[in-house]
Amino acid sequence: MCGIVGCILKEDEDVAPILFDCISKLEYRGYDSIGLATFSGDKIHIKKDKGKIEEVDKKLNLTDMPGNFGIAHVRWATHGDPSKLNSHPHVDEDSTIAVVHNGIIENYLEIKEKLILEGHVFKSDTDTEVIPHLIQKFMAEKFDLEHAVRKTIDVIKGAYAIAAISKNEPDKIVATRKDSPLIVGIGQDGYYLASDSPAILKYARDIIYPEKGEIVIIDKDGVVVHDEFDNVVNKEIDTINWTPEMAEKEGYDHFMIKEINEQATAVRNTLTQKESIQEIIDDVGDLQRICFVACGTSYHASLTGKYLIESLAGIPTDVILASEFKYSANTLNEDTLVIFISQSGETADSLKALDVANQTSKTLGIVNVAGSSITRRAQYVIQTQAGPEIGVAATKTYVAQLTAIYLFAALISKNAELLKELDKVPDFIDEALESVEQVKELSKRYNYARDFFYLGRGYSYPTALEGALKLKEITYIHGEGYAAGELKHGPLALIDEGIPVVVVIPPGDNYFKTMSNLEEVKSRGANVLAIGSADDESLKAKSSDVIGINAEVKEIIAPLVYIVPLQLIAYYITLEKGHDPDKPKNLAKCVTVE
Repeated sequence: MCGIVGCILKEDEDVAPILFDCISKLEYRGYDSIGLATFSGDKIHIKKDKGKIEEVDKKLNLTDMPGNFGIAHVRWATHGDPSKLNSHPHVDEDSTIAVVHNGIIENYLEIKEKLILEGHVFKSDTDTEVIPHLIQKFMAEKFDLEHAVRKTIDVIKGAYAIAAISKNEPDKIVATRKDSPLIVGIGQDGYYLASDSPAILKYARDIIYPEKGEIVIIDKDGVVVHDEFDNVVNKEIDTINWTPEMAEKEGYDHFMIKEINEQATAVRNTLTQKESIQEIIDDVGDLQRICFVACGTSYHASLTGKYLIESLAGIPTDVILASEFKYSANTLNEDTLVIFISQSGETADSLKALDVANQTSKTLGIVNVAGSSITRRAQYVIQTQAGPEIGVAATKTYVAQLTAIYLFAALISKNAELLKELDKVPDFIDEALESVEQVKELSKRYNYARDFFYLGRGYSYPTALEGALKLKEITYIHGEGYAAGELKHGPLALIDEGIPVVVVIPPGDNYFKTMSNLEEVKSRGANVLAIGSADDESLKAKSSDVIGINAEVKEIIAPLVYIVPLQLIAYYITLEKGHDPDKPKNLAKCVTVE
């Protein structure tokens, strides 16, 4: 994840201090580098480098740049290591165009190859650099900046929010978006662009929200928005009355609920990693064994990976807690791929295990933080695209990890049908979020409990474990997840009158056996809260409560969707109990000690 800012002042004052202030407000989004571009005279001035904002500013004095308009960026590396060259803004070969970009250009390699054949010279490893080169190419064909940007977005594929300036059209910023956030601010002293409102609240509270494919042109005289047919769009202006702290949460009460609502985007963005994952699979060659190493939520994602890889690819797969890994290290060999899953990439147990695994086996990191220790030490890296996650209880990083694992399993098994099903998941997640009002009511009835049980079979077993973990982490209610078939082997003795049992029961091969387990606990007085198909009348008849999920969600992809109501249950019960879901006691976002 990263952030962009643009500003043009009405008076001839230097804009760099304002750009610096605005981009600093997006530091919470996560970044590895910072850069600014301003225009003065006949030159685009650029200062950028990798590192923290204060470090780069101390080295480069970012506020000392001439010009009354410009753009700025904090980068979260996706393509290319964090470095000065890979930092934004990016320019064309002759530095006539400067661009900042959030998102991912999926077809950048194809575009880059064509541009190189046409004589363009590239300096960075980023996907973004193709954008200024394309804009320059179209401007050379006599298009103005606005229409050169429009021609460019007709060529590129992926998610983006883009802001561009040109030395040939001074006093103008052109911007557009698709699937990445972009807002426009109207202030007393100037006009602004930003990824998020905290960046510009100090200067502008009147906000315009551009839609996908619209082109925004800002100059000293104001803001104009054009649709895809070049028609002027009369945009509604909203006034934000939030404090900067509230605005960082985009109006949500907590980061956790904000991040739950961002999960469709996290999945959609991570699905763009298909090409890089296929390259890893091609390079790693034949495997005799796969071993996942992880902790906490990442461990549950790994368990789902075991089910997927063994059932689809037939490769023996183990899942080992990172803290227990050393006891299995002697079983590794050169035909084993050890996959380390970590949101932060800095988990101490996982790092120690990775150093051991590197001595004998191929290693792969699935990590959300670019430039973290695991990304530097693992032989291969899959970068999940969840963006920074501030809430301690993992939500969107979990579904992003799952998405990366699903892509890996589908590609290594050459399962085209699963790849098609994955494309449907973001929409299914958005539909699952519509259960929020029902969950709010259920949380009022279920917050009394001292114990919860969560049951699932097959792919739904790890989902049950993750649902129980979310409950424990933030509500402080004891919750246990079990494979549903294990009930008869001890846990059934704990089922008493009124105890809540959450049953994860999607339609599929395991449905009828799971239904039998549901009836076992129901007959012993449990209050059964089932997560299942919205069309399942039998389930509704046999359960105390049912949260319905789209019936088209197949059992194999259910873990990506059915987790959503379980997260919501934990969140709203936490609110009923008066706890802060963003800051659970005794827990940290990144565990850096063993």
